Amino acid sequence: PEDPCFRQSRASYPQTVALVCCMHNIKRTVERARAAFASGRTRSMEFRIQQLKALQKMITEHGKEMAAALKADLNKNECTTYSYEVQVILGEISLVLEKLPEWMAPQPVEKTLITISDDVYIHYEPVGVVLIIGAWNYPLVLTLQPLVGAIAAGNAVVLKPSEVSENSAKLLGKLIPQYLDEELFPVVNGGIPETEVLLEQKFDHILYTGNSSVGKIVLAAAAKHLTPVTLELGGKSPCYIDKNCDIDIACRRITWGKFLNCGQTCIAPDYILCERSIQDQVVQKIKETLKEFYGEDVKKSPDYERIVNKRHYQRLLDLLVGQKIAHGGETEEATCFIAPTVLTDVNPESKVMQEEIFGPLLPIVTIEGVDEAIRFINQREKPLALYLFSNNKKLIKRIISETSSGGVTANDVIMHFAVTELPFGGVGNSGMGSYHGKHSFITFSHKRSCLIKSLTMEGLNKIRYPPLSWKKVEWGKFFIHKRLNKGRMGFVLMALLGLVVAVVYKVAISK
Repeated sequence: PEDPCFRQSRASYPQTVALVCCMHNIKRTVERARAAFASGRTRSMEFRIQQLKALQKMITEHGKEMAAALKADLNKNECTTYSYEVQVILGEISLVLEKLPEWMAPQPVEKTLITISDDVYIHYEPVGVVLIIGAWNYPLVLTLQPLVGAIAAGNAVVLKPSEVSENSAKLLGKLIPQYLDEELFPVVNGGIPETEVLLEQKFDHILYTGNSSVGKIVLAAAAKHLTPVTLELGGKSPCYIDKNCDIDIACRRITWGKFLNCGQTCIAPDYILCERSIQDQVVQKIKETLKEFYGEDVKKSPDYERIVNKRHYQRLLDLLVGQKIAHGGETEEATCFIAPTVLTDVNPESKVMQEEIFGPLLPIVTIEGVDEAIRFINQREKPLALYLFSNNKKLIKRIISETSSGGVTANDVIMHFAVTELPFGGVGNSGMGSYHGKHSFITFSHKRSCLIKSLTMEGLNKIRYPPLSWKKVEWGKFFIHKRLNKGRMGFVLMALLGLVVAVVYKVAISK
């Protein structure tokens, strides 16, 4: 009879072969990207602009296919796809095309007397080969927006779209090689095994968007190669409503941000903090706004998405157990539908308050006032975003100064993400590093310190050559610590400098 161990080994043989081939192919892909980067072709501004325009063309020409993929993955309609995915990426590309010459230029730094005749500047150089691991909830923008910054900075990039939004991942895998340099910008599709193999390779920077559990795995893998990382990890973003603000407007904006993409947004308001005296009013206004946004039957609304898969659907149902549902609660497993749901009188120790919800469930936790709200926020992990609604500017500034979060928006939600001049990123458990706009360029660049000196004025250098003396030390301190104000630079300063140099030279050579 056949040995059972041999039979089991034979049964697993195809999977083993497939994994070995996967490892070999991924390793070869990364090596090819590194060789392409080493060729130097990404360093010119012209090449970077050409690749960015090619990416722009890809998105413009295949908008319909992208919308269809997102419809299949998340039930997003075409308008939503354009507004929250396509338009964001195209806007990022336009900004980079306009600003790249300015960003790539040497950045002069403040001089001292000892460097007044030197060239002193920061040169932004590409870090090398970057790994970008995208997310499934916004599978285009959270994969391609960081790609724009990495290309702008002159890097090679290995893209790993999320396998959870499989239609979008397949589309990116098909389109990107048709438009971008295939050696420099390969796409690796697959699940956990492929990601694990990727993380075994050496990269020069890794950007990951997802949850904190996987973020820790990425960070640990990167540490083996001393690879810097940018982690966008989410968390439970609180939303405080001051009882004296315009509650109608506050609830309208909160409802939009919370139930956008069926609550599957990393910076969605996770829960509301408010005084008990306004809880019923808040619930009523959210109900009215939901009816305005999605109609009498939200299930039939073309603007309401679905939960991405059955696993996340069941996870969200588990969070509802034991909760008091003030509105919503309807579900349909076949289509992964969960209606916008408002929970009241939520216990801060309940399961729904222990993890990022990432779905259309909105708990309301009542507190006594702003002091308790601040304590409540500070007793928990630092969130990716913090929201507050108040007419009191002093109160807004107080909450900002006494709490910590990746970003803050007062009297609105989510909109700080759309300001390209602001860095987008987390802090503590919600992530590290940031990107968007120029911040992406900086993230994917090495700030190289450059000092170009002349081989003249050697007499001045004698203050640092042996033998040393306290007179030399004092002169050295004067030259190094004396900073120049550009408004005072001119002919008179240069004349005085010449005089000082002459004096120092005489002092130096006399010792």
